[in-house]
Amino acid sequence: MNNGRTLVIGDIHSGQRALENLLEKANVTSKDQLIFLGDYVDGWSTAVETVNFLLELQKTHNCIFIRGNHDELCYAWLNTGVDNAVWLKHGGAATKASYEKADEATINAHIHFYENLENYYLDDENRLFLHAGFTNLKGVEFEHFPTTFYWDRTLWELAQSINPELLETDDNYPSRLKHYKEIYIGHTPISKKLSKVMPTKAVNVWNIDTGAAFKGPLSMVNIESKEVWQTEPVHTFYPNEKGRN
Repeated sequence: MNNGRTLVIGDIHSGQRALENLLEKANVTSKDQLIFLGDYVDGWSTAVETVNFLLELQKTHNCIFIRGNHDELCYAWLNTGVDNAVWLKHGGAATKASYEKADEATINAHIHFYENLENYYLDDENRLFLHAGFTNLKGVEFEHFPTTFYWDRTLWELAQSINPELLETDDNYPSRLKHYKEIYIGHTPISKKLSKVMPTKAVNVWNIDTGAAFKGPLSMVNIESKEVWQTEPVHTFYPNEKGRN
């Protein structure tokens, strides 16, 4: 019987050094289940090293890897070789420089990694994990546009706008949120500027993106106890870099 924890990790953005530090802080073992919410690349210089670390980690740990929008952008570039100006401006330039030093075998292994990312994960307790959001009122199983899972920002905006005193039984309570016990997302940084920022809950939606690509830390939450672990601001692990600042 596995008595490990279920730990959900926010957007890493190539912060491999911070990720290793985070796992050490939480004393993560192979008994723990690790759910990564996407955006493994685009930000700091160690994009290739970050994905390499994750590929090694899944050999010994129970890992679920969710697809982020930055992962999809990187995957498109690796497949086509065509530069996306918007991607390059928002962290892609550092990722491109990292991959230009990688060999063909590494790149092929990473393409396979990106291809096999999950759009969402629903656990046995009806807790939903995805990078960004969904728009279908019936839930993720009915979503018509898969890109919504890693590009949407309306779910978090909706959750934040709800009066916390509004009951789920009220006719005005959003249908989207009634289907799941809890929803865990990243994608929209709680803050891009603050060095001290915590994962935040709005109704039943938890946002775990604490701005690791910018000025914030990398965060992880135990979904049962709600215990939080954080690194120092990720930019302190890359003192000579700007990240996405």
